[in-house]
Amino acid sequence: MTRTAIALIALSLSPAVLAKSKSADVLGHLGQTVKATPILSRPSTKAGVYHRAQPYEYLIIRASRYKGWIAVVMQQGKIGYIKADTVARLPFEVVRSQTQGERGTSGEWRVQELGTSATRAQLAEYAEDFARRHKTPYKWGGNDLYNGIDCSAFVKTMYGKIGINLPRTAAEQARVGQKITRYEDLQPGDRLYFWDRKRGKIGHTGIYLGNGMFVHSSSNNRGLATDRLNEKWQKILVDARR
Repeated sequence: MTRTAIALIALSLSPAVLAKSKSADVLGHLGQTVKATPILSRPSTKAGVYHRAQPYEYLIIRASRYKGWIAVVMQQGKIGYIKADTVARLPFEVVRSQTQGERGTSGEWRVQELGTSATRAQLAEYAEDFARRHKTPYKWGGNDLYNGIDCSAFVKTMYGKIGINLPRTAAEQARVGQKITRYEDLQPGDRLYFWDRKRGKIGHTGIYLGNGMFVHSSSNNRGLATDRLNEKWQKILVDARR
């Protein structure tokens, strides 16, 4: 076995969810690269390369005391390092569940969803309340939550408040996280992604609020606003992520 990241396990885009258990050992959080990047032996761009991760590969990550770096759990317990801006932190943790069988105690590494359902719902409430209180104007490429922001920056900023680091653009964000395949399964706080026919790619995003409503920064609305996920929007809704 080479010293590749242990998290380059063949997880599906919808990670398995394991019920929390007192006997589960937490190895780290689930992360996902947002672009090709090296995993290094030390938190330095001059360090040796353990592995060259491809875009959107899963990693097992931990917080690092080195600013701008994330620790990556490698095979055989080794720790590698990756630039913090190249990986998204997902709302899952990697645990080893203990099971008792005829041959004694054994364990299996699985991923379990963090207790974030309430947190995502709170995020949705906060995003909706913020949009109602602050009529922040839409600005292409804008990152200022008060003076001008675009759709993907708004979603990125809101998710950052619950510790989830998303890529910058809507097209990149739509490849990160747990895929929601049915409209009926949407929950408050889930991310919505819409197709832009002119550009031929995903070009818009918002946060689902529940009851068929979502919040977004829209050029048509000239800024932050809530809208109904009606037939017009459903026709161009091509992805949803959690």
